Formats: sequence, structure tokens, C-alpha cells
Amino acid sequence: MKYFHAIALILVSLLNNGTTFAQEKKVGIPKPNIVIFLVDDMGWQDTSLPFYKEKTNWNSIYHTPNMEKLASQGMKFTNAYAAAVCTPSRVSLLTGMNPINHKVTNWTFEKNKSEEGESALVTIPEWNLNGLSATPGIENTIYATTFPQVLKDNGYYTIHAGKAHFGAYNTPGEDPLNLGFDINIGGHAAGQPKSYLGLENFGNENGKKDNRAVPGLEKYWGKDIFLTEALTQEAIASMDQALKIHKPFMLYMSHYAVHTPIMGDKRFLKKYIDVGMDPIEAKYASLVEGMDKSLGDIMVYLAEKNISDNTIIIFLSDNGGLSAHTRQGAALNTHNSPLRSGKGSAYEGGVRIPFIIKWPGVTKENSISQNNIIIEDIFPTLMAMTTNKKYNLVQKVDGKSIVPLLKQKKVKNNTFYYWHYPHVWGPEGPALKLYSAIRQGDWKLIYFHEDQRFELYNTKIDIDEKNNVVLSNVKIGYKLAKQLGKYLRNANTKMPINKMTNKMILFPDDTFNL
Repeated sequence: MKYFHAIALILVSLLNNGTTFAQEKKVGIPKPNIVIFLVDDMGWQDTSLPFYKEKTNWNSIYHTPNMEKLASQGMKFTNAYAAAVCTPSRVSLLTGMNPINHKVTNWTFEKNKSEEGESALVTIPEWNLNGLSATPGIENTIYATTFPQVLKDNGYYTIHAGKAHFGAYNTPGEDPLNLGFDINIGGHAAGQPKSYLGLENFGNENGKKDNRAVPGLEKYWGKDIFLTEALTQEAIASMDQALKIHKPFMLYMSHYAVHTPIMGDKRFLKKYIDVGMDPIEAKYASLVEGMDKSLGDIMVYLAEKNISDNTIIIFLSDNGGLSAHTRQGAALNTHNSPLRSGKGSAYEGGVRIPFIIKWPGVTKENSISQNNIIIEDIFPTLMAMTTNKKYNLVQKVDGKSIVPLLKQKKVKNNTFYYWHYPHVWGPEGPALKLYSAIRQGDWKLIYFHEDQRFELYNTKIDIDEKNNVVLSNVKIGYKLAKQLGKYLRNANTKMPINKMTNKMILFPDDTFNL
């Protein structure tokens, strides 16, 4: 009797396995895991991996072997763009919208409070200073559906680790759990940490509340561990949890590094000091290398779990590298050279970012794309990568899927890309105040609001934007000004108010009369 019972159990097991195999065949290939590895304030040159046509002196300073490895396994984009400061980029990433449309045009912090300087010539227009909200009816926010929510609705385990900075304090957008994430590790409304050091409790002083102190992570308080490492360990633990419950995961690994305060990661600091680097720049280089170590640790984890071949990795920064203040190892506004200026600027140093994608079985190893792409393109790209279902969104997505580029298809490089920053960021430097800009192909037009002045550059032949050629290329300039004006009007954009006339300044095409 036991013999027949055993045979029956085997037959049932085989039948069940047969059903499972049939279901798997019907369902098809498992959904890919996603790792979005976002670095804060990392410049185009803050890496040993060159994004220029040749290696530069900056590439010899930094040590990022894991970025090099990732690029060797996927596709590197040399003309990738974001907004010039953090929150606008992060909202664009989550929603697929351009800042002109979501109107979170500057960084956010406290509710209904704008953290910026004043212009002597114009009044700053109203904007969505409370950031992103997945809840309707919150004042001064953009109400939108986020890609983490879409992925969560499609069976993904969604993990947020690190810097959030999506919405102001005391609004729903301050907490990633309100934006479609299942897990939040260390994310809140602030855009920088109070401290990177576990020995300083990441800024959490006993009995004192500091809005920049990193929340959570109490298990690391008082320990000799750097914030980058603590976030990485927690992110890996969360991926483990996803595997245990048999769900595909989306890890949004959003490091506070390499944002200020510039604090040394002692795991890597000594070697930069030993070669005679300026102490602040040595600390900065250690922040960069610590970030790269995190990328490597995650790649090792994926390999050990045998899921590398079913995991897409997207590496990017949220804006150009900081160069207008704090940095010491070179003259200010030169740390991104040959790109001009840096974070906050309309010039390439403020908006061009490092960008790599590895999509196993799709992207060709060690491939390079010179096509323009922008941060809002990630939303529709993720949708194309992960689901064929139709999904309902609150917002209209501005970005375009770059899947054809990833598949090595020829794509015309003639899409228009837009920037709008009607703010005074604070530091002094090239193109850091109140502008709108447009790019198509190799041409970029910048419209400065305070004096309604235009600058036109062909960045293919003038990557450092030294030669304003608007007077010798009036037709190209007017074409771009007209398109930019049209886009701004269609979005019901509020331009700054001239303090002398008390009237809104003209749209770019209304004042382009060279």
C-alpha cells in the first residue's frame, strides 16, 4: 500500500509540474528585475570612464572600475541630459514629464517655501514648490502617476534606497511609500544628508531634530560605517526579500553621494591624500569611489544570485557636477571641463550627465550611443521593458522610449529637448540664473530671462560653448526660439515679471528680433 501511495504522490507531482511548466510557457519569460542606480550631483567627468571622445585629466583622477565594467557589458550614452538641479530631474524621472509641464522647476524642501535668491530685475513666477504628489488636491504640487506605482501594480516589489527629494516636508510626496514604493530606506524631503557618518548617527543628534538628518538606519548609529555602505547593505537585504517572496524587484538605488557635505569615505580617502590632492577634492574622490563600490557590490550580488541575465541596470546622475562653490581642486565652474560651468547652469556642465544601460540580451556589449536622450525618457522606456499592458496615467508623458536605441536601430537625432529654470539658484557662475533652453541635434539655444538675451551653440564642434553663434545663424536661432516659445505657451508657463513694467517678460519667439 505504501508503494502505491508513493507512486500516486509522484504522479501528482509530475502533473503539478506539468501544469507549472505549461503556465510558464504561456506566461513566457519572467519579468526582468530593474536596478536604477542614481547618483546625486555626479558630473559628466567625475569618473574614470570617459564620456568624451577621449580620456581627460579628470578621468585619470577618479577610480570607478565598476562603471567601466557596466559600460563594457551594456551601452554608454555620451549625450544624455537631465535638469540642472535635483528635484526637477527626480520628478521627471518618476513621472516621464518635462519640468515645463510638471512645474517643479527648482529644488524643494519646506512646505510652501521657496529656497532661492532674488533677482534685482524680475520677480520669480509661481511654481510647484511642494513637488510631486500621487494624491490629488495638494497645493503647489504636480499630481501624477509614478513609474514605481505602475510597476507595483504589475507585480513588482519596489524598493527605494537613499535620497528621495520628491516633495516638501509635510506633504505626501516627502515619503516614497506614498509614491508607489513598497520599501523606503533612508528617503525623505531633504536633498542632502546632515552627515555621512554612522559614528555621527547620520546627523541624528540626541534630542535634536534636524530636517537633513537621514531617517531610519538606527541599526548603524554609532558604528564606523559610511552612509553609502549602509544604504547598499539595506538595499541588498531588500532585494533578498523580493527573491524570497518570488517577485521581480525594482531597486531605486538613489545615493546621497556625491552631494555636499563633502565628507571623506575613509575606505578610499588615503590614496588620494597620498598623491597630494587638495583635501576637499580627495574627499570628493572618495565619495565617488564609494559610490562605485556600491555599484560593484550590487552587480556581485546579482551574479551570486544568478539573476544578472534577467536584471536591467540603468546608471545616471540627476544633474551636472557641482562646481560653483565648495570645490577647491580647480577654479570654480571648471570641474566639468571641457563642458562649461556645472550644476544649476544652462550650459552643458549643468545638464549633461553620465548615463549607462545594461539590458542583458538586448544591449550590445561595449556599445556607445551619441543620440540625445533626457531623463524623462526613462519612464516610457521602463514601461516598454517591463509590461505590454495598457496602464492608466494621470499625466501626459513627455519622454520617448529609447528601446529602439538600445536595440541598435537607427533613430533620427532630431527630437526637441527643453529646459526651464526661472530661478536664482544662489551661487555665482556662468548661466546660473533664470533661463529657458532648447536643444535639437547638436544645436542648443539659451534664452536668459533677465535681459532677454540669446546664446546659440553647436556643441558638436564647440562642446565647451565658447562661441555664441546666434548672430551668424539667425535662421537656426529663430527656429529654436519659435519652438521653445510654442512649448512654453502650450504648457501655460508663467514667465518672470519685469519689476520695472510689472508685466510678464516676453516668450522667446516674441523677442527674437536679431
